[in-house]
Amino acid sequence: MPLIVTEDSKCPKCGKRVYAAEERLAGGHKFHKGCFKCGMCNKMLDSTNCAEHETDLYCKLCHGRKFGLKGYGYGSGAGCLSTDTGAQFTGENIPLSNSWQSPKTNAILAPDGQGCPRCGGAVYAAEEMLSRGRSYHKSCFKCRACSKQLDSINACDGPDKDIYCKPCYGKHFGPKGYGFGQGAGILQSDEAILNGDQYLANKPHLITNTRSIMAPEGDGCPRCGGRVYAAEEVLGKGRSWHRKCFNCCECSKTLDSINACDSPDGEVYCTTCYGKKYGPKGYGFACGSGFLLTDVLPNEENDTQRPNYAYDCSRIKATSATEACPRCGGAVFAAELMLAKGNMWHKKCFSCCDCRRPLDSTIACDGPAKEIYCKTCYAKRYGPKGYGYGYSPTLVTVGESTAPIADVRPGGTLKASDGEGCGRCGFAVYAAEQMLSRAKVWHRRCFCCADCKSSLDSTKVNDAPDGEIYCRACYNRKFGPKGVGYGLGAGALSMG
Repeated sequence: MPLIVTEDSKCPKCGKRVYAAEERLAGGHKFHKGCFKCGMCNKMLDSTNCAEHETDLYCKLCHGRKFGLKGYGYGSGAGCLSTDTGAQFTGENIPLSNSWQSPKTNAILAPDGQGCPRCGGAVYAAEEMLSRGRSYHKSCFKCRACSKQLDSINACDGPDKDIYCKPCYGKHFGPKGYGFGQGAGILQSDEAILNGDQYLANKPHLITNTRSIMAPEGDGCPRCGGRVYAAEEVLGKGRSWHRKCFNCCECSKTLDSINACDSPDGEVYCTTCYGKKYGPKGYGFACGSGFLLTDVLPNEENDTQRPNYAYDCSRIKATSATEACPRCGGAVFAAELMLAKGNMWHKKCFSCCDCRRPLDSTIACDGPAKEIYCKTCYAKRYGPKGYGYGYSPTLVTVGESTAPIADVRPGGTLKASDGEGCGRCGFAVYAAEQMLSRAKVWHRRCFCCADCKSSLDSTKVNDAPDGEIYCRACYNRKFGPKGVGYGLGAGALSMG
């Protein structure tokens, strides 16, 4: 059976059949999805912004322009007159009778010398722009060359009693030559220059030769001998230099007051070249620790003219024992001074007596016989020995220990008198391991629960009537109330 197309299933815009998958409804008609757009501005539409008029579709704005109300009060806001018909979308010629036109500023002429210098018309206060005591119209206040609108910031008065923008003023009346263009290295010659003779006669030259004006001997620049003026003066060691001449004598690096170094030969150097030529030589004086700087001088000249670093700090003996280093006996100066227990040490000598580890004020430990140790070596030599004093639970037995090992276990030889020892073991308790509870002293290792042996502190300890200490759980189990409600939860019976 052939397919019969009804008029209702055709798109009013293109006249082709509309299928259900692409149909859009408006005003009882079916449109293709691609045809469902404004007939004036071609804006794609949907069911919220479409307006249908005699099978033609419009957006709400274009529908109002073409078929909406016109007149006073129907424009964009109160008091506006809407005359827009949408003709700009149809390609029609729009009459310009109501369009704004620039007013003629010379319609009202002013007396000679009192009007606008550009057009000669009278200038009123509402449109007045001032330049060099003369009044311009706002529309006439623009550059003479490029007609750019000007204001009080970028307006420049020219010698011809006219006004220019800054670029045009520079082209017509500014300096010409190398360096006066848009950037460094550019040559601006402009079109107004007729020949080279006129340029040389009317334009100033930039003098770059500092020797062109020589100064009396001893008063000029130490490098070139030319006279130094205040605009280019740079001071170095009480002498005046040209800014151009104030550079390193070796590498010609430009210097300033921070990296300039005055030398014995009267020249100036950068810090690197000065160090190479006049700095100390030897191990440790190059770019980093471990480098040997020997420079390019012969060994004989290097030895006779350069200071050498003395490795042996005991070479200069001290005049008194209080000023001598306890390890080497040499004199200690302020630049290498290190203090420990009232003694002065060389920085090189301030190291551990056993492992020779360099020390500072935070890790140095004073030992007997005026020696110093690191914390590890000090603990090995003079610290307590036995179980619990190493890296837990390590037993420290370094070599043949000469220090007595304190036996704090029952059966030892340090049993305290009755009532003065540990509440658990009865042996003497020293301040370093003392723990207090109910006017009793305990060893730190004995300060634990009598039942479960868990370690205690001042927040978890509970003193019991039997003279022992317990944790909270064991104390409640042994001495707390019993019965219904005192167990682990409500309704539980605790039997202890």
